[in-house]
Amino acid sequence: MADLADPRIHVDLAHLQALKLMARHISFLPGQPVDSILNGRHASRLKGRGLNFEELRHYSIGDDVRTIDWKVTARAREPYVRVYTEERDRPALLIVDQRMSMFFGSKRNMKSVTAAEAAALAAFAIREQGDRVGGIVFNDESVIEHRPQSSLKALNRFLASVASANSALSADHIPAQSMLLNQPLAAASRIAKTKGLVLVFSDFDGMDATTEKILRALAQHNDVILFTVTDPIADDMPKDLDIVVSDGQLQAQLAIGSDQTRKKLQDFASARLKTLLEISQKYGIPVLPLTAAAETLPQILALMGARRKPT
Repeated sequence: MADLADPRIHVDLAHLQALKLMARHISFLPGQPVDSILNGRHASRLKGRGLNFEELRHYSIGDDVRTIDWKVTARAREPYVRVYTEERDRPALLIVDQRMSMFFGSKRNMKSVTAAEAAALAAFAIREQGDRVGGIVFNDESVIEHRPQSSLKALNRFLASVASANSALSADHIPAQSMLLNQPLAAASRIAKTKGLVLVFSDFDGMDATTEKILRALAQHNDVILFTVTDPIADDMPKDLDIVVSDGQLQAQLAIGSDQTRKKLQDFASARLKTLLEISQKYGIPVLPLTAAAETLPQILALMGARRKPT
């Protein structure tokens, strides 16, 4: 039976809820810290929240001249500025991959655990900044949708779905077939209409040309960020190790000691990353790398340009 007590293999709801305080220094808004991977060339791509017009008022020293309403100023013969406030309550959709391809880890965590923890950190950070949190949790057999809501109760329901899907993963249960990545992405397209934030936590197993089309369409009207979860097995696997792999129907023994096999594994991983980076360059979609070989929180903080502060 799977060991549900080891948080490197499985996570429960309490484990994910405990990450709430650690998410305080994470933000997915424009105006990223200097060290954030979302700064620089990706900064202008983040649409962020919209702006609501509040009022017209007299110009005061220190006001940004770009906010002057020149038509009103001309009519009134004195300067007026337009005052805007940033929209809050923006919908965010977190897509969390808990397929069997994610139930693997050679050093520290299972990839499924890293994805679950990263999604929980993001969920708490997004709610803290005043936005609604929803998600899509999928494994090889089902897709569970949570519409974006603002309440903590709704966020916990989403995290409970993540924990449930994570704890159900087992080497003893091989699914008959693998869920295509495009199915949950298509569900996201139905939910995330415009001005939303879409985060994907996955190893992107099974991505194809349709995946690119869906991501492109999502990115046209939303901020989309891809967290790609990997494991360094192709580089670090022992030379004398043979493993059994399965697609749910057939099984085969893989001789990792073979230089040819190791090269094919490395080429396969490199090709997937190359495809993601090409998508990033074409459509301005940030790709943030996570490894299951290290603790999740420090990786997220480093990627977002934040620093863990003493508690």
